[in-house]
Amino acid sequence: MIALVERLWSEFMPSLLAGMAVNFEIAGIAIALGLAFGLVLAFARMRGGVVGTAAASAITLMRAAPTFVVMFFLLNALPRNAAISGVMTVALSLVPYSAAFVADAGLDALRHLRSGSSLAALQFLPNVMRAFFVLVMSSSAGAAIGVSEGITAILHQAEQFPALGDRLVLFAIGVVSFGVPLQLGFLLLRLVQRQLGALLAPRPSPQIE
Repeated sequence: MIALVERLWSEFMPSLLAGMAVNFEIAGIAIALGLAFGLVLAFARMRGGVVGTAAASAITLMRAAPTFVVMFFLLNALPRNAAISGVMTVALSLVPYSAAFVADAGLDALRHLRSGSSLAALQFLPNVMRAFFVLVMSSSAGAAIGVSEGITAILHQAEQFPALGDRLVLFAIGVVSFGVPLQLGFLLLRLVQRQLGALLAPRPSPQIE
């Protein structure tokens, strides 16, 4: 048991933490690109007309695009000598979802701003945070193409443990390592939403005696 703990601490945890950093890197790239494209689409939809219709059609297609399909399309469509890393490939495959989510949330925010409700428009921020956490979890798709992210580290280390009990311990550590920061993130998200909800709640007007 002591040998298992030492091995997990000296070998598994460093590789897992490094892999989780890659997950967050992928999600960060995807949400940044999603913000850039999604806000443009939101403004286009707000404009209406032919431009708005085209933007709405593009958003519908992006929303339906499976990450694995986009990822393997990029792998096969890009030239073999293209200088694009596996991390960037996974991040780009998540951009359709990210951009569609931002476009929908951005459109709601723009409508609130147009109606004069700037505080309601601030709900855009926790919505983007929620999308980021979803992207962190979705970035595990990189394991399919050999990206050294958190799930890859877990699977690679599991191959080194022949005993089922040791593998179960390893998987449990992986679940906790991913679950704790994500749950803290969702807790922060709920706190932000609660604060915004308190700001958005109508206040009773003072009664005149």
